[in-house]
Formats: sequence, structure tokens, C-alpha cells
Amino acid sequence: MKIGFISLGCSKNLVDTEMMIGLFEKHGFEIVNNPVKAEVILINTCGFIESAKEEAINTILEMCEYKKKHCKYVIATGCLVKRYKEELKKAIPEVDLWIGCNDYDEFWKEVTSIIPQKEESKDYLDYQERRITTGNKTAYLKIAEGCSNHCTYCAIPMIRGPFISRKQEDIIKEARKLADNGIEEIIVIAQDTTKYGIDLYGESKLASLLKELEKIDKIRWIRFLYSYPETITDELIETVKNSKKICHYFDIPIQHIANPVLKRMNRHSDGESIRKVIRKIRKEIPDVTIRSTVMVGFPGETKKDFEVLYDFLKEVRFDKLGAFTYSKEDGTPAARLKEQIHPQTKKSRYNKIMKLQQEISKNNLEEKIGNTYEVLIEDISFDGKYYIGRSYMDVPDMDGVVFIENKDRSKEKIGKFVTCRIVDVQDYDLIGQLL
Repeated sequence: MKIGFISLGCSKNLVDTEMMIGLFEKHGFEIVNNPVKAEVILINTCGFIESAKEEAINTILEMCEYKKKHCKYVIATGCLVKRYKEELKKAIPEVDLWIGCNDYDEFWKEVTSIIPQKEESKDYLDYQERRITTGNKTAYLKIAEGCSNHCTYCAIPMIRGPFISRKQEDIIKEARKLADNGIEEIIVIAQDTTKYGIDLYGESKLASLLKELEKIDKIRWIRFLYSYPETITDELIETVKNSKKICHYFDIPIQHIANPVLKRMNRHSDGESIRKVIRKIRKEIPDVTIRSTVMVGFPGETKKDFEVLYDFLKEVRFDKLGAFTYSKEDGTPAARLKEQIHPQTKKSRYNKIMKLQQEISKNNLEEKIGNTYEVLIEDISFDGKYYIGRSYMDVPDMDGVVFIENKDRSKEKIGKFVTCRIVDVQDYDLIGQLL
């Protein structure tokens, strides 16, 4: 049978989807990209915030329309299903199978309950059998499941359960296999990468893990995402500083800087400790790129709290910044707080942050003009005039890209690392010339 996949949400969800693809391939299914050609459509959903839930439900409904004319089965999996399975079953009966993210141990058993197979199998999702969907050179490496931070606005612990680290030897085994299959960029992910190993080994082992990954000959770039400020250690900073493979890039989701807001969020950092770790990283690694995310409109955020955040962002000048408005999530402590912020106020504060960051980003990028960088070429522009790639400063689908003049309009350098000099900037992207 032919099966098509749609993966929504974060890169951690994408790894789950890649394992599902590998399992279906193992059992003889043909993977297709066009839903019109699919006999089975599987949607891996996100249920993190309201906009993600709306996207997931709309996608499911759209795929159910294909079922009327083309496909035989629609399967919905993932976080949204885990959170609202019974409600969804009643609301969208056209879906043949609902599998929540905590039910993946029974994944294939559930699939074969609606799509009979010649032989019974108790197969489960396997990291070793993933089908990489992020190109021939880049892959995500998930090192843990769940989260135990219990931020008051976040439903992830309810959906995914507590933070559970994978064994280091299993992670290294997977990374070696990825390298043997041509992967040269590894992106380490978890809900909170800096807590890796605490549950297994009694202390954070992220730095140790990164050092082991660095020993894999065929890996050229290593980066890690979602590092919380309170668990960024001196050892981790030193590891990044002294490495020839680990990108000088920190992704630090601070969410806010005003102490009253951080306290209500149940974040484990305060404003001064956040400032301190950023200063430390920039002092030790001068060419570092720091990305962060902030939330505006959290219940009880006063005008003064917002101004503290705004002034901080103006001062610290993050290289990359994502911002979002607070979303009231069912079952979270923050949803019960009385001081909910008016939607227009949240939108206004968000717009001010993004306008500020646009100016900061432009100025930061202009400082790169004249510099030389190694770039991984991943594509060419529609008209063929430019190669499109990323430097160590750019995470796929999160950050900008580097456009490099392609005089021959050739595809020869796709999938290769090249050296270029930056000559201009455009919005959030760099323009380079091949050396």
C-alpha cells in the first residue's frame, strides 16, 4: 500500500514521524508525498498551543476530504491525540485510528488492527530504522523524552510525561549509523537538552555526550537546541569553546526577564542569572550566536514587566529571537490565573518586540559583511541564480539562510560545504560570494 505522512509541530515530533516512516517501509509500504496517491494518510499532530491545535485539526479535516475520493485510511497520532483523544473521536469519526504519543509501544499493533498484515508483528518505533526527511546531510538526534520542568503555561509534561533520558550508548550508536549513511550535521534535541542524564546518571551529561559525538569522524557539525539558562554549566561552555565540530551556537529559551513574571511561570532562573550566563558565554566564545524565545502577555504581566523585557532585549541584542503571545492551555496552572491579558494588549506587545528585533537583526547581520564562513549548500533559488545554504549561525527552519551567487546556475554544490565571503544582507538572510 502507498502511505503519505504529514508531520506537524517541533523537530522532536519529526523524529517520531521518521521512525514511523521507517516502520511502514520495513513492512513493505510505499512512501508517497502526494495525498492524492496515498491509500493511507498519517498525520502526526502537535498540541502545544492554540494555533498548533487549530492547524492539526484543520489538517486532519482536510485529509479526511481525500478519504472520500482517494485514500482508504486516515491515521492521526501525536500530542493533540494524546491530549484530546476521546473528544476527537466523537468530533471526527472519519479518522480510522487515533494513537497518542504515549501509546507508541503499541503502535504497530494498533495499525494492524485496521490494516491487516500477512504476519503478526509486535514491532515498535525504532531510532535505528528512521527514514531521515531533513536532507542527505542533516539529521536530528533526540536524546530524551518528556519534560519535568512544569512551567505553569506548558502542557508538555501532561502530554509527554516526565523527562526520561536515553542511554548514552544508544544515542552514540544511532549517531554512528547516521554518519555512516552520509549525515554530516547532527542537531541534538530534547525538551530541555541541558538536563540530559540527570535522571540516569545523577548529573547533567550533555557535555560528556557532545564530546563523544565529536569523536565520530564523519560528523562535521554538531549543534544542540533548547538549553535552559539555569543548567548551562561552565563545563558545557568550555566544551563548545574548545570544540572544532560543535557549532558556536546557543539556543536559550528564557521566556521573560522580569522576576515577577518568571516566578509566576515557575521558571527556575531569575533575571540576573540569565544575564550572567549570557555574559559568560559571550566572553568565553566571542563569535557565538545566541538564539532565544520570549513570551509576552503572560497573566499578570504589567506594563512595567513588559518594559523590563523590552529594555533587556534592546540591551542584549540577541542574534536570533522568536517571540510568541501567551496561549491559555487547558489544565495548566496559568490558565487558572485571574489576571489574563487582553488579546489586543498581547498583540501590541508582540508587535513591539518583533519590530525591535527586526532592527537588531539587521544591524547584527550587517556586522557580518566582509566575514568568511563555511556554508552547507542545501538548495538553489527558484530562478537558479543563487545557492541556498546555512552557516554555523543558522538552524534549519528557525533561522535565516545564506544566498550565494550561482553564476553557472548549477546544482553541483548542493549537499556540499563551501566557503563564502558575505557581501550584503537582505531581511534576516546573508548574501555571499563563493570563494
